[in-house]
Parts: sequence; structure tokens; C-alpha cells
Amino acid sequence: MRPNSQALKHKLSHDSEREFGGTLGAVCIPVFLPLTVLFLICLSRSPEASLFQWPPPLPSTDQLWDPLAPVLLLGWFALHAVIYLMPLGKVSEGLVLRDGTRLKYPINGFHGLCISGVFLMLLLGLGAPLGYLFELLLPLAVCAIAVSFLFSIYLYIRSFWAPSYALALGGNTGNPLYDFFIGRELNPRIGDFDLKYFCELRPGLIGWVVINLGMLMKEVELRGSPSLAMILVNSFQLLYVADALWNEEAVLTTMDIVHDGFGFMLVFGDLAWVPFTYGLQAAFLVVHPQTLSSLKAAVIIALNGIGYYIFRQSNSQKNQFRRDPTHPSVARLETIATATGKRLLVSGWWGLVRHPNYLGDLLMALAWSLPCGFSHLLPYFYVIYFTVLLIHREARDERQCRAKYGLAWDTYCRRVPYRIFPYIY
Repeated sequence: MRPNSQALKHKLSHDSEREFGGTLGAVCIPVFLPLTVLFLICLSRSPEASLFQWPPPLPSTDQLWDPLAPVLLLGWFALHAVIYLMPLGKVSEGLVLRDGTRLKYPINGFHGLCISGVFLMLLLGLGAPLGYLFELLLPLAVCAIAVSFLFSIYLYIRSFWAPSYALALGGNTGNPLYDFFIGRELNPRIGDFDLKYFCELRPGLIGWVVINLGMLMKEVELRGSPSLAMILVNSFQLLYVADALWNEEAVLTTMDIVHDGFGFMLVFGDLAWVPFTYGLQAAFLVVHPQTLSSLKAAVIIALNGIGYYIFRQSNSQKNQFRRDPTHPSVARLETIATATGKRLLVSGWWGLVRHPNYLGDLLMALAWSLPCGFSHLLPYFYVIYFTVLLIHREARDERQCRAKYGLAWDTYCRRVPYRIFPYIY
């Protein structure tokens, strides 16, 4: 078969591919995931906090709406949009696009976290009742869900004015329901303001730790001081967010930025799912306080430390190898050549399992849940969900790498047989 026919065949097979259950998933996920967010928040605030409670605790209309919620949410987005545009930090280039260009991105997310921290400390010093975020959780989540839908509609409509080379390969199928969900345009921008990049690590991720702080302050209001369990949950998750923002440049090579269009899937995930479900442990502890012994706390801290070490070291090794394969820290690592001209690491962290960063991620996720004890399953929702998510993401990575690297990827898989968990999976 001639090369151009082979390329056409690959393109047609790619275009016919549907992820997340295709059209059925594109219809069901935007309905059930927002309801799941509200359901989980209601459960975390209920005395039983049982995932199997029937009938489930349903909120009243008054609990779903507070006029302060949209003001706070839109004000929060505006604050971080201003910080994004400020001349702070460096500017980095993304990967080469299909038209041969590179987009520029401001690397100032960590500045946004620090400015937010100073702002919150000022509010606390002025006596602002940050603990009221506990009462606002449901109204804020409702507003975030509504913003996600409205923003996704805007993104879908504007994508029809984008040139063909600016569309995501997997999001331009002609099926409006699927394309709305998965995202048609790869890098939608207003001027130099990159909408996807802004949402990826800014308002939702930093909002997550702000909500956690609000839960801690609510516990102070109720009991006079924060519990050790609440302090651990806040500290672990703050470290995770700070690490992501400190290493913000690394996101420019991730699947979200490089491959996925910007549609409801990413918008909802960034603005609603992450801030309102990833911190369920803190909301749970407000209503269900836990006592931790020093020994238990030490074990949990050690587990989080091990997970973080694996996560950070493996990601740093990968990013350094991508930036400069001749750097002394990676130059001696064993690699496999590919037909693309790139090389695959088969030693170091990436010779242990194919996704050591996922292994570290999951160990940290478990450490975030353990301070909540074992009396309820709800605090472990995150680690269960995250395990499913990372296994699914690993499968997506596998398909993409096999299509990209061909026989070299098969060789790599034989050399590194385990995907995430050594000797297990």
C-alpha cells in the first residue's frame, strides 16, 4: 500500500474511533457526573455518609442556591484571569502544532497560588468567615456546573470558525453530541489568552485547596481547633497542588494539552469535578471528626511521602529526558530507538513500570483517605475513582503510543511488562 493510502487509512480509522463510550457516553456523562458531584457533597454532609443510603439525602431548593455563590465563583475566575495576564514568571513554548507553529504560554500558576494565599490570609486577618464555604459547597458546585455547560456551549459554537488545522483530531467527527463532549478545537484562544491552559491548573486546582481551607476553618468554628486528620488532608493536598503549579511547564506535553480538544469533558473536569470531589475528605471530616494517634499519623505521612517521591522523581526524569536527553541525570539510562526519531526509556523509573508516576499518584490518593478512618467508604471514593481513571488513561496512552511508535512500543512492553503496579498490573 502506498504511503499516502496508508495515511488515509489511519486517518479514517482514527476519525471513526470514539472514546468514553462514544455517543452514549457523550449523552450520559454530562448528565450523571454533575449529579454525582451534588450527590457526593450531600453525602459528605449527612450524618450517615453512606454511599448505599436509600433514599439518598436530597437537598432542598434553598440549599442549592445562594446569591453569594455566583459572585464568589465569577470573582475567583476573574482574579486568576488577571494573574494569568500579569507579566510574572517566564513564557514557554508548547509542542509543535500541525501547522508547524508553537504557542506561547505564561508559566505563572505558582504565582497565582501564592497571591491567592496572601489574599486568603488578609481575609482571615480581617475576620472573614471562611468556614461559611462549608454551607456554600452545594450552591458553588451548582454554579460551577452551570458555568461548565455554558462555557462548553460557547467553545463548541466558536470552534466552527476555527481553521481545520486547529481542530483536535478526535473531536471533529461530525457527531454534535460527541464533539461537544470531547471538544472540537484543540487550543481555543482569545488573543493570547489560552482558555484550555488557563482552566487546566488555575481556578479549579487552586480552588480545591481554598475549599479545603474553608473546611478546616469550619472545624475550628465547631471544635476550637483543627484536628490532626484535617491538617494532614489539607497539607497533603496543598503539597500536590503546589507541586503541579511549580512544575506547570510539564503540563504542556500532557495528553490534555497536546491531544484532547477543549470540550465539556475537560471543562467540567477542571472547573467542577476536581474542586468539589477531590477534597471530599476535608468536607467529610467536618461532620465526622476522626482521632489519629501519632503512630497512625506517622505511617500515613510516610505513605504520602513515598508516593510523592515516586511521583515527582519519575515525572522529573521523564521531563528532563524530553527536554535534554544528553543531560547527565538521564544520559546513561538505557533507551530504545523508534521510527519517529525519538527514544523510549527502558531503565530508571520507566524501566520499573510503564507509568511509575501513576503508581505514586495512587499511593498519595490512599494517604489522603486514610486520615478519615475506616468507618465509611465515602472518603475512599477518590482513590477508587482515581484508580479507575488512571487505568483508563493508561489504556488511552497505550493505544496512542502503539500507533505512534509501532514495533518499538511492542519491544518496550516486552522489556517493561507491568503497567502501573510492579508484579501485579
